Amino acid sequence: MGSKIQIKWPKEVTAAFVEQLIRAEKDVQKAVLIFDAATAEYSNGFRHDHSTFGLIISRLLSANHFNLAEEMLVRMKDESCKITEDIFLSIYRAYGRVHKPLEVIRVFQKMREYDCEPTQKSYITVFSVLVDENRLKTALRFYRYMRGVGIPPCVASFNILIKALCKNGGTMDSAFRIFREMPKRGFTPDSYTYGTLINGLCRLGKATEGKELLMEMEANGCSPTVVTYTCLIHGFCQSNNLDEAMRLLEDMRSKGIEPNVFTYSSLMDGLCKGGRSYEAMELLEIMIRERKAPNMITYSTLIHGLCGEGKVGEALEIFDRMKLQGCKPDAGLYWKVINGFCENNKFHEAANYLDEMILSGISPNRLTWSLHVKIHNAVVRGLCAVNDPKRAFQLYLSMRTRAISVEPKSFEILVNHFCKKGDVHKVARIVEEMLTDGCIPDEQTWAVVVGGFWDRRKVREAADSIQAELMCKHMDPGT
Repeated sequence: MGSKIQIKWPKEVTAAFVEQLIRAEKDVQKAVLIFDAATAEYSNGFRHDHSTFGLIISRLLSANHFNLAEEMLVRMKDESCKITEDIFLSIYRAYGRVHKPLEVIRVFQKMREYDCEPTQKSYITVFSVLVDENRLKTALRFYRYMRGVGIPPCVASFNILIKALCKNGGTMDSAFRIFREMPKRGFTPDSYTYGTLINGLCRLGKATEGKELLMEMEANGCSPTVVTYTCLIHGFCQSNNLDEAMRLLEDMRSKGIEPNVFTYSSLMDGLCKGGRSYEAMELLEIMIRERKAPNMITYSTLIHGLCGEGKVGEALEIFDRMKLQGCKPDAGLYWKVINGFCENNKFHEAANYLDEMILSGISPNRLTWSLHVKIHNAVVRGLCAVNDPKRAFQLYLSMRTRAISVEPKSFEILVNHFCKKGDVHKVARIVEEMLTDGCIPDEQTWAVVVGGFWDRRKVREAADSIQAELMCKHMDPGT
């Protein structure tokens, strides 16, 4: 990470002073250099302790420098510095944050090598990471193991077990069975327990049963959270019961539970899919009045809903407002706007937004690439349909430059238009590139090409040339 850093050390270096220096340094690489510089003061009586080691390990984990963090563990052991469980807990959470559950298991299995005995906290943390990462079989094996080594059950472990069982529709009954047995074992379900079950029911399309559980929850003196209500609202929206979703919004407000951006976004999504985009826009205004900043999901939901109802003008207003707020639209959001123009036969506007997207340096990712190809081809064909083959050809050339596939139908429409215009040079170029891409013109396209050339000078030579190339590339040499 570097070599040296110059620090003027006091006569007596303390752990608190070293901690202060490390905390003040924002650059993790320089923080490590400070730590190493303090190590050089060992000859003057200073020693790193649990606090300085713990701090530098935490800084390394936050920067995803996992190997260096684990090397610090080895240094702690070599220097006979006591390693406590909280350091291991931070490592588990850090690996969980980057979706590496097997690394969590690996480090857990090494705890005793560092003279650190895992307690209930370590077992529950590892179990939770495995469930969160959908390693359900491994998680359930680990749960049986922790019970086998004598780790007693608690509300937290029951909650995680219920969460694991709620992830699979086939094990929801088991989740409820454990939930009903908790009081018999001396454990009272909390808000997290109820919220997990309600979320599981809503994911299975059983929002009505989820609401019944909400009522039971309140009757048992357990207060629902904004997350509980958001799950239910999303569940009713998924079931297209929008009126019930709206009633829940009012219900939570009446109880002093403030909806958050996810609550509003879920409700807007349901309203837009139900053809009630204007109501969704009203919710957006309420959000802004309540100083809740809409996010990309909020804006994307509204734009998609408005475009789906043919309200492209309103969608553009939202699109522009989003950009003014500092949210940068991605390729998927541009696709929704451009597709909205295409569906309303506004191909020039669609082409303008394609140009804007390209000039803004916005590129599709692996997931949106197929949509990117589809929309480019749709705009090319649309421009030809509104009799603007010149701009269609410019977009076609841009597609080829950026390695965006041209669909056979787009080739055919371009050839047809330029033949009608008598631009045999563009026709020849398009047909040649069509063949290069391995796309064989059908009989109708070939007839258009020949017809376009027929009244031109050297027509027979050109026709023979194209026909010879076709035969050369696609006829069996043995025939």
